[in-house]
Amino acid sequence: MRKKEFFPIVLAVALVTTSCSTIQSQPGAEKVVLFTPEQVTHCTKLGTVKVSVLDKVGFISRDPAKVSANLQSLARNSAVDMAGDTITAASPVLEGKQSFNIFRCFR
Repeated sequence: MRKKEFFPIVLAVALVTTSCSTIQSQPGAEKVVLFTPEQVTHCTKLGTVKVSVLDKVGFISRDPAKVSANLQSLARNSAVDMAGDTITAASPVLEGKQSFNIFRCFR
């Protein structure tokens, strides 16, 4: 393959991998904290939410830390919707999906 033909492919891959959208936080989501299950024994459980993001763009895997951060952002948004202030991971991250428990601990 010649350089002229290869460049558009490299450019397209770079654009796709860097253009993964950022999760928009709802007002109040920045105040939602991530606790361990042991830290929520005094809290009121409000429910569980399952969230998901893309863990691959085409055949390229996304950075696991970024996937996890995106999942936590979605869980924080869900906590705001449920009037919660705390989340705990209820499952491990698997193929871009994770469950979180939502609690009210501070009100």
